[in-house]
Amino acid sequence: MTSFVTATLIGVSLGAQYALLALGFTLIFGILGVVNFAHGGFYVLGGYAAYWFVSAAGLPYPLAVVLATLVTGILGYLFELLLIERLVDDHLATLMLTLGLYLMLSTGILITFGPESPLFEFPLNGTLRAGPFYFPIANLVVLAVCLLAILGVYALIFRTDLGRALRALADDRQVAAAQGLRPRLLFPLAFALACGLAGMTGALVTPILSLAPHVGDPVLATSFLIVILGGLGSIGGATVAAFLVGLVEAYSSVYLGGSKGALALFVLVLIILVVRPSGLFGRIAREA
Repeated sequence: MTSFVTATLIGVSLGAQYALLALGFTLIFGILGVVNFAHGGFYVLGGYAAYWFVSAAGLPYPLAVVLATLVTGILGYLFELLLIERLVDDHLATLMLTLGLYLMLSTGILITFGPESPLFEFPLNGTLRAGPFYFPIANLVVLAVCLLAILGVYALIFRTDLGRALRALADDRQVAAAQGLRPRLLFPLAFALACGLAGMTGALVTPILSLAPHVGDPVLATSFLIVILGGLGSIGGATVAAFLVGLVEAYSSVYLGGSKGALALFVLVLIILVVRPSGLFGRIAREA
């Protein structure tokens, strides 16, 4: 029972982290139609930005997380405005641009900080005891922040005029533009929001897991898997799929082991996609 509860907490914590990443990934795809292969790079950049603000600038960790989110968001805004916007309807070109940006980010970080993992630790240590159960305080804090950020994203998308405008562009760009919405103003904001979420996740998670120039590779793969599983462009589907993947990873790692756990995850994804090829909440596009 103890191992099951612990695995559940780990799975929910992983799911919240994955949800933040997947929400950014699916926002860009759903609104712009762009597969952002630089998403893992913004995750790494957020981690290193927070590390620099703490170690070099001497700022407190919470402020470092906020600044890392802003840095990655601003960089994402400029990248979309200056490069992606010019080729937003050319999917192959935008794919190559985002892949190139990821390579530039990882290489720049490697040159600046070196290949070794820096000493970057979460400021809160220890465990919280509740009866026979022990919960790492760092994981609980990260879980709480991620859940608040997820709720904030949902409030922005579904309760504000900006969110309604973004969803209108995602549904039908031509009709939305005819109604007065301006994609050239809204697309960079959507890209900035997505990149800021990736940077925030990196700033929160890398002190607990690891920080290295190439830790964005598995992050990109996991985000892509979650978005496909949830249904391309579906915000709710990405959230549900993120928590599902987190729980499956946690349970399989505890009861099956690392390599078998990864296999169990891919088998589950394969089964779901065979039953629902469009994903959990995706819609199958039909030709007229």
